[in-house]
Amino acid sequence: MRLKDQVAIVTGAGRNIGEDVSKLFVDEGAKVAVVDLDPGRGRNVAGEINAKNPGKAISVVCDVANPASVDSMVQTVVKQFGGVDILVNNAAWTDHKTIFDITEEEWDRTMNVCLRSVWYCTRAAAKVMIDQKRKGRIVNIASTSGHWGRKEATAYTTAKAGVLNLTRSIAVQLAPEGIRVNSVSPNRIGSPVGQQDVPENRFVKNLAGRRGLPMDIAKAVLFLVSDESEFIYAIDLPVDGGALAIRD
Repeated sequence: MRLKDQVAIVTGAGRNIGEDVSKLFVDEGAKVAVVDLDPGRGRNVAGEINAKNPGKAISVVCDVANPASVDSMVQTVVKQFGGVDILVNNAAWTDHKTIFDITEEEWDRTMNVCLRSVWYCTRAAAKVMIDQKRKGRIVNIASTSGHWGRKEATAYTTAKAGVLNLTRSIAVQLAPEGIRVNSVSPNRIGSPVGQQDVPENRFVKNLAGRRGLPMDIAKAVLFLVSDESEFIYAIDLPVDGGALAIRD
C-alpha cells in the first residue's frame, strides 16, 4: 500500500474527482477527510468508504472560501486522525459568462472557491505538516482551462491559471520544509462543476478518443502524493487525454 497510515484531506470530495481520489487513497492505506460544503454528499462518500473500510473516513462540512471554516476543518482532521500528510485542493466553481455578462458576485464566488481556497487550505494544512515535521504532499487540481482562453468562461479560466502559478510559488516556499507541491490539469472530467450528471452531448476533443473519468485523475493524484514521485516538484501534469496537444 502506497499510502499506509497517511492522513489525507480532499476538498470537494462529495462527487466526481474528489470522490474517486478519496476512495483510491483509502484503498492504498490512507485515512481520508471527505471535505465538502454539501453535508449529504460528504456523508454519502464517507459512508461508502467506511462500509468497506471502517474508521478510514470522516465527513467534514467546510466552506473552503472562508478561512475560519478552513482552519476549523483542519483542526477537526487533526483531532480525529492526529495530523495531516496529504492535501488535495479539488473544490471548484465555474462561470459560463463573458466579461460583459458576468456579475461581480459571480466573479468573486468563482475566484474564491477555485483560487483563494487553495491559499486558505494550503496555509492551514502546511502549518500542521511543518509543526509535526511531516513530509507533506499537496496536489492542486487545476484545469486545461487555465492553459487557454474560452469564449464562454471568464473567472474560471482566470482562477485556474492562477492555481497553476500559485502551485509553483507554494512549491518554492514549502520545499525547504520537506513538502512537495504539484498540480494536475484535467479536461472535462465527469459532470460539469455544479451539475450532478454528465450531459449526453458533452463534447470532448482529445487524442484518447473518449471522455476522461474521475478515476483517471485520481490515479495521477495518487502518483503525485506517493513516494514514486519523490523527485517531482512544482509541475503541472495534464491528464487530459492529449487535449492540450491538439487545441485549435
